[in-house]
Amino acid sequence: MKYRFLIPAFALVMASCSSSTAKVDLPECNVTVDNAWEAFDAFNKVYLDSTNYIYRNTNHDPRALDRFNGAAAIWCQPMYVDMAMNAAKLAHTVGDAAREKQYAELTRNLMEGNIKQFQNFNFDICELSRGWFIYDDIQWWTITLARAYQATSDERYRELAEKSFARVWYGSPVVGDTGSYADPAKELGGGMFWQWQPLERPNANASNNGKMSCINFPTVVAAMLLYDIAPADRKADTTPTVWDNKYGHFERPEYETKERYLEMAKEIYDWSVANLAELPEGKIHDNRHGENVGGRPLIYNQGTFIGASALLYLATQEDEYLVNARAGADYSINEMSKEHGLLPWAHNQKNPYDQGSLEQGVYPAIWCQYMSLLTDECGQTDYLPFLIDNIERGWNNRNATGISDGEAWNPTSDDSLIGSYAASSTPALMLTTMNSLSIHK
Repeated sequence: MKYRFLIPAFALVMASCSSSTAKVDLPECNVTVDNAWEAFDAFNKVYLDSTNYIYRNTNHDPRALDRFNGAAAIWCQPMYVDMAMNAAKLAHTVGDAAREKQYAELTRNLMEGNIKQFQNFNFDICELSRGWFIYDDIQWWTITLARAYQATSDERYRELAEKSFARVWYGSPVVGDTGSYADPAKELGGGMFWQWQPLERPNANASNNGKMSCINFPTVVAAMLLYDIAPADRKADTTPTVWDNKYGHFERPEYETKERYLEMAKEIYDWSVANLAELPEGKIHDNRHGENVGGRPLIYNQGTFIGASALLYLATQEDEYLVNARAGADYSINEMSKEHGLLPWAHNQKNPYDQGSLEQGVYPAIWCQYMSLLTDECGQTDYLPFLIDNIERGWNNRNATGISDGEAWNPTSDDSLIGSYAASSTPALMLTTMNSLSIHK
């Protein structure tokens, strides 16, 4: 299938901004587009289970069957689909028609493999092995589904993206949770809740339950992407799903209007900036419980803050959003990356092979996805030298299989157990950075 790879419609207002289209003086880069293909192909050779087209948990897993049998986490699989879309996008940018077709087909196979793997994307199935059990896991897929629609025009992906967003926001008549949205009108304090508990018979969320950055800023990103792809003349859903339980009366539309998506994005962004961010320094806290904000800054939260800010800037042209995006990027680079001059891997040093620790290796891959909005669509090319440093050192420290783990400042040994998460960082950065360099030539 031919991919479109169009700039989001709301970004077209940037066409008159010389910084987004003019040639700039580019820093020297010792990594090539061919190296990016090598890195991504090596990642797929080591981690892709081509029987079912989902990714393995580690390089020691022979198959990717489910959460407990070799498959990478459900919330990280969409990051790997993003990499395939970025590979096709880079091929399109450099005019490599054969590779564009190859990676477009890979994207389609990955989308279909994941849909089949995870309950046909029925987001009302609550199950740990191949189902849904936390709000942000669903919302990460909303984002990738929306991107897949932007790339392919496949209406099914847009439909699923809107259903997943609605399930997160409003809750589920099957699961019985009260939804991620912390409605201020219900004295829940605003923002988005992170989880429902217990999984099978959830309690109603209370105002002091956890509201994490990893659900709040991705919700803004998801809403903005849905704002982009929603038909301009769409009317509100007049036949929402309706249910009652012991917590009250609930209604869940299948989709929102274009204007409503923008309204939702702005509301959650404003709450998140007020409750999870420290500005002007650009530091993003991990979570808030009631009046208590906590958790050290993590690079993926910085990334989604950057992305949420950049998307709102592109849609509104309000300078405050761009200032915030740059603040988030500056804090990521100047503070969080200062030890090695490279993006940090936030894993638990005392227990690096714990599953939760392994999954943190995907954080830089998330961060670079949103930094590309700054460099490519917002014209903030002054960040390119830092990105180049990351890909050069990560690529130079790869092992014999072509894999570099999350500690890109160290050589990767050939016999290490390496999660697909950490291994995604260098190829993800290479694909987005080489695309940035190519479009600015």
